[in-house]
Amino acid sequence: MDLIDDDAPGPGGNAPEFTVSEISGAVKRTLEGEFARVRVRGEVGRVSRPASGHMYFDLKDDRAVLSAVSWKGQVARMTVRPEEGMEVIATGRLTTFPGQSKYQLLVDQVEPAGAGALMAMLEKRRVALAAEGLFDAARKKPIPYLPEVIAVVTSPSGAVIRDILHRLRDRFPRRVLIWPVAVQGQACAPEVAAAIRGLNALPAAGLPRPDLIIVARGGGSLEDLWGFNEEIVVRAAAESAIPLISAVGHETDTTLIDHAADLRAPTPTAAAEMAVPVRMELLAWAGEQGARLARAVTQRGETRRQRLADLGRGLGRPAALTGPARQSFDLWAERLGPALTGFTARKRMAYGPIAALVRPDLLYRFLRRERETLEKEAARLRPLAEARTQRQRQRLDDWAHRLAPAMGRNRADALRLNTANRARFDGLRDRLDAARQARFQALADRLERAERMRVTLGYTETLKRGFAVVRAGGALVTSQVQARAAEALEIEFHDGRVAVQPVVGAPPAPAATEAAPAPKPRKPRGPEGGNQGSLF
Repeated sequence: MDLIDDDAPGPGGNAPEFTVSEISGAVKRTLEGEFARVRVRGEVGRVSRPASGHMYFDLKDDRAVLSAVSWKGQVARMTVRPEEGMEVIATGRLTTFPGQSKYQLLVDQVEPAGAGALMAMLEKRRVALAAEGLFDAARKKPIPYLPEVIAVVTSPSGAVIRDILHRLRDRFPRRVLIWPVAVQGQACAPEVAAAIRGLNALPAAGLPRPDLIIVARGGGSLEDLWGFNEEIVVRAAAESAIPLISAVGHETDTTLIDHAADLRAPTPTAAAEMAVPVRMELLAWAGEQGARLARAVTQRGETRRQRLADLGRGLGRPAALTGPARQSFDLWAERLGPALTGFTARKRMAYGPIAALVRPDLLYRFLRRERETLEKEAARLRPLAEARTQRQRQRLDDWAHRLAPAMGRNRADALRLNTANRARFDGLRDRLDAARQARFQALADRLERAERMRVTLGYTETLKRGFAVVRAGGALVTSQVQARAAEALEIEFHDGRVAVQPVVGAPPAPAATEAAPAPKPRKPRGPEGGNQGSLF
């Protein structure tokens, strides 16, 4: 029977023992040392972003999956956020997560794997938004011809806002409301969307509610302009009740906000030109329209006057209408007396031999019958003449009644047209006067600010705070060498000047020197003063 020593070490008994934490730490240091900074290309799988603000996602290819995580601060600085199915290039460092015994990639930057992938994602988003009707031409609003207040959503420190203000000042000065936003980076999309919604929410009282919104940014790459392709910006532009002009990038740059805006401008300067007309051209047009109006009123009056004269000539004069009848009546009246006398003479000659035999009373009755017959004929002719005269007079009155309303309508139309144009011209004059007064007031405020700055930065104000100016022979003294070499000095205080004499032979003041602190000894990192050794 063999004896076995229980205290003898077993196989591998001389190998060191490690705790789980020590092994996890060693693996972590080895992995981070070998892969300090890497770029990994792959397809984005599962994407999760909990309430903490961190982002967890997977990078995969056809054979492996790599877990990736981006902390909240890194997510805020990303220009492009990973989406599921998107092929990206992630930059970061490899590390381990001891709590689950797995390794992962700490990502601090994500970029699309080529412009093709980014354009494909952009086209997919454009098709989805167009299917909702956000880009329909029927919902686009017309741009006001001459807006009173123009809001500009852009960066306040770039050249874009200066170009827009300069162009508006040259063409037609308007009140401009600037809403500063970030035009690049992670904060671009939420700030632009908040600016558009905030301008639409402005009340009628208080701050001036804009009549037009211009969203402007200079040119850049596709990644720089990506904030204006975000869905939140497109929806805010489509929901805007105020007409909106998109002026993002140069003429060749196209973003999704261009499709949702009511009007797209190729450049920010072109957006200012589309917003307002040229003031001098408007004044020339107003003068030309006034001249055309005056000519039209004059021509219309002359046409109506000529028409009235033509109608008057067609009616004829009342005397000309009744003249022939009156002349015929007078002619018959003149012929009646001689006819009666001749008839009596002929009767007397015919019946002369028997006239003596005729009794006078019979002759009187005969003459009376003849007179009655003549009076009956005259009475029958008189109503006919009066009726004809009455009909002519009635016709003339009808024409006169028809002409009076026509002349009144022409006069009323001319007065109404003159009143409307006068009111329009008065409104334009008042608006031009208000613009001129606002410009003068702005220049006066600017001059006053410059004067206050000049007084504040002047050296006389500096002297009041305890400083002094030293001169020698009218020249400034800026060092002790110049002061010792001068024969006489003059010191200027805030309340006057004092002449002094320098002390000859005085030793110069020793320069203040301070010994540099001795370097502290470096504390040893390990118990033996060296780096941690290998575990193997």
